[in-house]
Amino acid sequence: MLEHLGADGLVVERTGGVVTVTINRPEVMNAMTTKMFGEFGRIFRSLNADDTVRCVVLTGAGGNFCSGADVGGQSRRASGVTSSNPLRNLRQIKASAMALHDCQHPVVAKVHGMAAGAGLNMALGCDLVYAADTARFSEIFARRGLTIDFGGSWVLPRRIGLHRAKELALLAEVIDAVEADRIGLVNRVVHEAELDAYVDDVVARIAAGPPLALSMSKALLNHGVETSMSQALEAEAAAQATNFGTGDTREAGQAWIEKRPPKFTGS
Repeated sequence: MLEHLGADGLVVERTGGVVTVTINRPEVMNAMTTKMFGEFGRIFRSLNADDTVRCVVLTGAGGNFCSGADVGGQSRRASGVTSSNPLRNLRQIKASAMALHDCQHPVVAKVHGMAAGAGLNMALGCDLVYAADTARFSEIFARRGLTIDFGGSWVLPRRIGLHRAKELALLAEVIDAVEADRIGLVNRVVHEAELDAYVDDVVARIAAGPPLALSMSKALLNHGVETSMSQALEAEAAAQATNFGTGDTREAGQAWIEKRPPKFTGS
């Protein structure tokens, strides 16, 4: 079953347990307005609360992922076309970034074309990032007289190391997919024509997995860099204890005995 849920500049589609969120303003390379950031947060909070979701794909329409915040629109507001409170807007962006980060389900970024500024950090906020060989990336903030946002200061050094993160942020250069792959910015680069099929395969494999166990592994890995070894082991023990009480773990054991693929239900 395919569900279409309309939103301002965002399209949400669902097939079974897989939900695809598409940033849909191709005329401005999918730049995000303040209203879109608010809707983005609402969507991901809703997805997080839905235990029937198995995996989420985040992508962009029209050949680009996302060029970041709609700075042109912000400039028009600053010139007096409309009034706005900058702090309130930026807190909306913060809430959106946290909604993405807090989503219990695996989130896969599928990157065609440009991912810049908040758009790049939105991709990095996903659990897996797959890019077309034609994709381009930039922490473009400095070119706009701005500082890094949408969680980039937190996720970027964890992804590629502190000094490479500083290089991207301070120089604000545009790098290609080959360089992004070399420095570990993405999980894998795939030929443009093959990216959709590749991501579909990855997502199908995730969706077939045990949802509760995967969500706990995601949380353990996200928090692992902030905990001691002892704390990590204790958290792992609590997660495993939870798993042993689930139908999915029993199903995995039965499937192994019967030499068949397990059918996980999330129970």
